[in-house]
Amino acid sequence: MKFSIVIPIFNEEKNICLLLDEIKNALEFSYSDYEIVIVDDASIDNSISILEKNNSKNLRIIKNKKNYGQSFSLRKGVELAKYNLIVTLDGDMQNNPYDIPKLLKLYKKNQIKLVGGIRSERKDNLIKIASSYIANFIRILILKDDCKDTGCSLKAFDRDVFLQFPYFDGLHRFLPALFKGYGFKTSFIEVDHRKRYMGKSNYGTISRLFWGIRDIFKVLKILKRKNNE
Repeated sequence: MKFSIVIPIFNEEKNICLLLDEIKNALEFSYSDYEIVIVDDASIDNSISILEKNNSKNLRIIKNKKNYGQSFSLRKGVELAKYNLIVTLDGDMQNNPYDIPKLLKLYKKNQIKLVGGIRSERKDNLIKIASSYIANFIRILILKDDCKDTGCSLKAFDRDVFLQFPYFDGLHRFLPALFKGYGFKTSFIEVDHRKRYMGKSNYGTISRLFWGIRDIFKVLKILKRKNNE
């Protein structure tokens, strides 16, 4: 099985090499044909210089000229990936690479095109958890994507399907709805969630809640347009 691991990062100098070591340890006995695509979103710390000194033979580094955000970085990484099977996770070490084989095993079954992680026992603060719960509730009610935790970045999905979706800022939060809305089979599995090891969150909480609710209606229009084709 060949696959590309796409990781958007911004200012993760204290985490990224530890994460790369974890990925290697999690996959080395079962998988060999994979690449790791790091998309640096114009970090202003030492992330790039640290990555350039890393000797991982399957590592590719993509540099954004300026800070475009997580959705842009994800899209760019997927576009430039070598393989059609894409695995994504955050660069902050809250996703556990040892869950990747579980996603890959489920992905192989029954022509599933997206497997999403569902974070069990989230290790975030109460405000972040509460805002996520509200956004998830509203999204499920409107989009009916059957995913109670679309914010988990740990996913495995089909590149060719992903590239069919119109790009918009916030795209990464709606992959389950888009895959299902385009008529493809999705599935979800519980995964580990850890406290942030080092550094701080690079994304807002309350603002992200309102952007997420706004984007729900954007996705609804995309899916209605698709169904009317």
